[in-house]
Amino acid sequence: MDKKQEYWDIYDKNKQPTGRTMRRNDWVLKDDEYHLTVLGVVSRPDGKFLITKRSMDKHWAPGWWEVSGGAAMAGESSEEAVRREVSEETGLDVADADVRYLFTYHRENPGEGDNYFVDVYRFTLDFTEDDVNNQKTETTDFMLADIEQIKEFANQGIFLHYDSIKDAFEIPVL
Repeated sequence: MDKKQEYWDIYDKNKQPTGRTMRRNDWVLKDDEYHLTVLGVVSRPDGKFLITKRSMDKHWAPGWWEVSGGAAMAGESSEEAVRREVSEETGLDVADADVRYLFTYHRENPGEGDNYFVDVYRFTLDFTEDDVNNQKTETTDFMLADIEQIKEFANQGIFLHYDSIKDAFEIPVL
């Protein structure tokens, strides 16, 4: 399969673009260099959250539950990236969703070439399970979960990023 190579922007420690790029998953970043990842917590007005189960062929955390997200491509803003990722992974039309930036966290992996910022957003959208068309290459299942179900998956150690994003689930529903 001849697929166009994906590139990511490289950021400095102040989250400013350096003007340089890296190939996707080519862990060549120096200390104090980062790439940008986004996560989109999708909620309904009734307080349920859309979560997906990672494919079993994933290198990291196969079969775990998560929210939609991924890397921002070179030249793509954080919000453009999260809108694209949520739409691709869930099949939901997010054009008219209430989208709010919540916070950023970062990870340092000294000497490993994989430092990153994660911008976390919250989407509030009225939708049903019939509206969801999860990306089969990325996920094996999805569910509409309340905060207690999500906490239970986290307590079992099978909810990706939970400790870093748990505040995103505690924000009052609009």
